This record gives sequence, structure tokens and C-alpha cells, in this order.
Amino acid sequence: MPLYSYVKEYPRPRHQFARTFSYVFLTLGTLLMFWSFYPIISFEIYSRLFIEQGYASPVPRSQLASSVQESRSVLGSYDAFSSNLRDFAQASVWFPSRPQVVVSNEITVQEYQLTIPRLNIIGATVRVGADDLSQSLIHYLPTSLPGEYGNVAIFGHSTLPQLYNPKDYKTIFTYLPSLEKGDTIKVTMEGQEYEYEVFEMFVVEPDQVSVLEQRYDNSYLTLITCVPPGTFWNRLVVRAKMKSLPKTL
Repeated sequence: MPLYSYVKEYPRPRHQFARTFSYVFLTLGTLLMFWSFYPIISFEIYSRLFIEQGYASPVPRSQLASSVQESRSVLGSYDAFSSNLRDFAQASVWFPSRPQVVVSNEITVQEYQLTIPRLNIIGATVRVGADDLSQSLIHYLPTSLPGEYGNVAIFGHSTLPQLYNPKDYKTIFTYLPSLEKGDTIKVTMEGQEYEYEVFEMFVVEPDQVSVLEQRYDNSYLTLITCVPPGTFWNRLVVRAKMKSLPKTL
């Protein structure tokens, strides 16, 4: 005769419900993390395989404050709970070693429109020498205008693809990495339409400021946004050059 007997006890309904509930929340949390981080991871893989990395800066790296050090002097701590963390909707903090300067008196144009057919961006406002990327695209460090010989650098905000809204300037350049060589970019200014063609794309760090330098052998358009999506770690640079004489509208 056995000394002990074991009887399987089935969990009470309340305990079973709590266990099921915890599994559901764990699954939802995992899916949410995947939803948030997948665009960042996929961009990092894509950029290393298909986008050129590292564009030389004209200033020796040793003479530049690192992007982290320089940005912290402007932004404060990167801690998400910091009370002095500023939004990267301000163009002046994208390249800390090249702050925005006063617009030259020779440039009288205050704004113009940008169209990128592949991205369904139609007539987006570009403000010359402004700073608030939540209100428009920004023509940064203006010394030349579209159609002129020189380099026009245009900043646009981006975010996670899941939050993309084509009518919101805080998300307008989210799909900039999907541009390809040969794509068309149009600029409309004072009744003239200038057509540019994309010829290169690469990623730089915030201290690699050569992308902002002038080049006077052609009329260039340089579109810049933060990458990976939803972060401000690096800058994606898309370069285009004018491919035809302007059209009068």
C-alpha cells in the first residue's frame, strides 16, 4: 500500500485567467518592440549594403568636437527623461559645428516649393534660412538659390514609417531613402521650374560638414534628413544636379 498519493490539481479559473492575460501582454509587448525597432534595424542593414558610407569632412576630425559632445552642449542630456532635451525639429542642431548664419542681403527670396514625384511630395514649402522643421523644409546656410551655380542644402524632418503623414513637415522626408539614381526633383521659384536629377546617396555623421560646402561647377540640390528612421544618429544625404534649363510657368 503506497504511503503517499499525488493528485493533479488543476489551476483555479482566476489563476488561469491571470496566466493567459500575462502571456497576451508579453506577446503584445514583443510585437510592439518589433514594430518600433524593425525600421531602424532594416535601415541599418540596407544602408550598409546599398548606401555609400562615410563622406570626407574638410575639417580634420581632431579639430571638431564629437557630435555627442557638441550636441550635449546645446541639448543637454540624451536621457529620455531629461527636462532639457530639445526636439531635432530645429535645423540648427543637425550639424552642430556649422550653425545657421544670417541670410545674405543678396538673397531676397524667402521661400519656394519642392516637388518629389516618387515620394508623392507636391509643392512642399522650403523656407530660406529658417530653423523650424515642423513648419516647412529648410534651405540651410543659404549662399545660392536653385537654378544658380552652387549647392542648395535642404533639410527635412523624418520619423518612423509607421507615423508617416505626407501633410506633416515633421515626417515629410521619412521615405527619402527610397529615392534612386535618376529620380526627378522639381523646384518652383518665382514663376520658374527647375528640374534636378538624383545622382548619389550616402550617409554621414553630424560632424562631416563637407556636404554643406559650395560647389560651383553645376547647380546642385542636397536633400538631408536624420537616419536611421526615428533617430538623430546620422544624416542621409541625397544629391541631385540640374538636368535642364528652367521652364517658365
